[in-house]
Amino acid sequence: MKIDNKGKAAERSRPRRRATPLWRTGWAHVVAVAIILSAATSGGWWLWSGGWLPRIADQARWALIAASAEAGLRVEEILVVGRNETSRQALLDAVRLARGAPIMAFDPQDAKRRIEALPWVRIATVKRMLPDTVLLGVVEREALALWQHKGRFALIDHDGTVIQDRGLERFSGLLVVVGKDAPVHAAALLGMLATQPNLLAQVKTAVRVGGRRWNLRFESGIDVRLPEENPASAWARLAEYERTNQVLARDVEMLDLRLPDRLIVRRAPRPERRPERRDRET
Repeated sequence: MKIDNKGKAAERSRPRRRATPLWRTGWAHVVAVAIILSAATSGGWWLWSGGWLPRIADQARWALIAASAEAGLRVEEILVVGRNETSRQALLDAVRLARGAPIMAFDPQDAKRRIEALPWVRIATVKRMLPDTVLLGVVEREALALWQHKGRFALIDHDGTVIQDRGLERFSGLLVVVGKDAPVHAAALLGMLATQPNLLAQVKTAVRVGGRRWNLRFESGIDVRLPEENPASAWARLAEYERTNQVLARDVEMLDLRLPDRLIVRRAPRPERRPERRDRET
């Protein structure tokens, strides 16, 4: 069959269909997704379980840290705020940070946990202040009382947390609380006793009775029994009795305030008088 020149010209002028790349076809998308899933579930998991990916990530991390240290991000100064009872050396030991160490290798959260494990530290804040400073802020516990339990003494704070059980000599002026659950109730007791400061100054020991109430021992040796219900009212009544009758100055052994409308007084036993010895004349 012959094709004239006009037919050839028309065929050349007709636009050709452009070939679609394989990666843009729908089937290619399906294949790509299958490959990715296969790698994630087989080869990728093998790389991770075999330790390759974690090691590569760790090496990259340390490479970045080394580069940051070369750029000047090194620890040159450690600032401490709020320290009183906690020694600076104890804080530095807990931080585990040496001068000149890469500051980006330092983990503030780990340091915070170690610092808050120190006996006197209640709350700690740890911050990196680029390029070269680490800031340590501590809120320390406040000594409240001495806790006597099973023949041993310990210093406690307002939360009832034991701060230390050694070197207690300088805290000998604090109130001594006795009883298994005494620490968790000590702050409430001290708050109540502080409403009558003149009486509080004379209290030496507070004994928790049955996990319900308190007995107080005054420096004079007088025992004061507080009620389980509304002990603050009884404490105020004792202050009034003292102002009007000076009951604490009398020869008494025990004052019982457990009844709301009366004060029961037990007098101290009088020493027995021995008969006078007379020498017989010879």
